[in-house]
Amino acid sequence: MAESVVNDAVTTEEEEALDKLAYTKKNYLTPKEIAAYVLVNFGQKNLGQFTSAFKEFFMIQFLKVNTTAYANINLFASIYDAVDDTISGLIIDRTRTRWGRVRPFFIVPLPLWLLGGYMMFTVPGGHLSSGFKVFWATAAIIIYGLGMSYFGAWGLMIYNITPNTNERNNLITITKFFELFGTWLPSLVPVLVTVLPKVSPKFTMIGIYSGFAYFMLILAAVFAVFGFFNMRERVPLMSREEMNETSVLESIKNIFSNRPLLVTILAEFFNNFKAVGGSSEQYFWLNNTGSLMNQTICGLFTGIPNYVMVPLAAKMVKKLGARLTAIIAGVFGFVAYMALFIIGYHPFGQTFEQHKIANLVFVIFGLTLCGLPNKIIQVANPILTAEALDWMEWKHGMRNEALVTTVQGYFIKLATSITGWLSGMVLTWINYIPLTDSLGNAIPQTDPKMLNGIWAVFCILPALARGLYGVSFILYPIHGKLQQEMIVELADIRADRLKEQEAINAAQQAEGIEE
Repeated sequence: MAESVVNDAVTTEEEEALDKLAYTKKNYLTPKEIAAYVLVNFGQKNLGQFTSAFKEFFMIQFLKVNTTAYANINLFASIYDAVDDTISGLIIDRTRTRWGRVRPFFIVPLPLWLLGGYMMFTVPGGHLSSGFKVFWATAAIIIYGLGMSYFGAWGLMIYNITPNTNERNNLITITKFFELFGTWLPSLVPVLVTVLPKVSPKFTMIGIYSGFAYFMLILAAVFAVFGFFNMRERVPLMSREEMNETSVLESIKNIFSNRPLLVTILAEFFNNFKAVGGSSEQYFWLNNTGSLMNQTICGLFTGIPNYVMVPLAAKMVKKLGARLTAIIAGVFGFVAYMALFIIGYHPFGQTFEQHKIANLVFVIFGLTLCGLPNKIIQVANPILTAEALDWMEWKHGMRNEALVTTVQGYFIKLATSITGWLSGMVLTWINYIPLTDSLGNAIPQTDPKMLNGIWAVFCILPALARGLYGVSFILYPIHGKLQQEMIVELADIRADRLKEQEAINAAQQAEGIEE
């Protein structure tokens, strides 16, 4: 009899454990919700790619902001963003509304980043003093950054939209795959600014850059509103009262004791230095190859392998784990970029023009190899960050995603401030002077030293960024048996939290009936 009771008790415990695990295995996302997430990401990534690719070029080439002044503006804006991110992170983490914690920030900051984005790609009419140009550029970057610091909360949705880690990872992979059909939009700009001014003098480079920027801003805003109305948050959170009982100092302490998170922050810090090479891309195609249109031609080919790399990344993560996948991608990127730099951008002939087609084919081939890890990193990185946030919930019982992103933001802003400053200063160091014709359209430089300097910036910093990113994950502890242990225990924590919430809701309903 006693044995029967014991067996019944064991069976009950096993059933409860299975129920808790089932909570994390169930599929929650509807096709419409997946589409909403993909579209918000689509708009944001296109806008982000456009601004990062063309903001510096537009302000220096057409607004005529001094290169040193632009470097200092970026440094100041990064410091300002670091302060603002602290405030926004605390506000977002403690937000509890009928729409959730994250969803309100899909639409609340829209006016700010729309205004800032408009200013970044607009040259005011009339004769502009150098002081006014600096003021205009500074205001544009700060207003845009302020709006994005709150809108950036949308990125936290991936950690809250489903408690099923496999479903979450699949959504990340789907999103990255559909990015391939959209992030080519900014690549149309070099074609437009090359072809349209030749068709008619009514089309100017300034007008084309500005018009495309306005289009991208509106597109991103429309998708953000659509996402607000078509997504839900499902991972149970600490209540507002529990959050208030946890001091900011304790939350920050928990973050800095989170080894997986610190590793991802370090890796992202290093990876961010690739942006210096990216910022020099416009200068490379214009000056080293003689035409901005070569950038679009290159993009037609370098993007093709991505359609294979995204599903390959998903398979690598499932077989090798996100950690090892990130290490392989980073080391490969370092080797590819350094090999390309050593060989040079015109291996056929003394100049690029001597064997233009052969040299262009080689550059395209080389950049295609260098770009192979891009989508692998983009798939692995959010998975690694999500695992680090799961680790925090497992260890401390809370998910301070916004505060976590604030701390991440400090290091990213530090890297951004350095890269932003370097982006302007390297042009000063190589004595780059923007040349324009009588219509204000950009024309290439021909100084060999200047061209070699642009090439070095274009290759070396991305190589170092990729290599250091990959090596950092050697220190990442979430893999193997430890990862499986975390998944099982985290399921218990979340299931218990849901039961508490259900009990509280039932009690409140009972009180309402009695009254």
